[in-house]
Amino acid sequence: MNTSQALNAAYARGWSLATTLMDYVVVFRAGDDDFGVMLAAEYDGDLELVLHEFDPYPR
Repeated sequence: MNTSQALNAAYARGWSLATTLMDYVVVFRAGDDDFGVMLAAEYDGDLELVLHEFDPYPR
């Protein structure tokens, strides 16, 4: 899987997790070509590595 495919998959999983759990979720860089997805409240890594935060609540 190339970098753009991995990033697209992370964004898709992030949105799915946010809307399923109805909680804020972040997508972050976890390595050179790796990305992670987790609840924003549990993320304690470097904020510069956060690529996106999903807000499941419509405005």
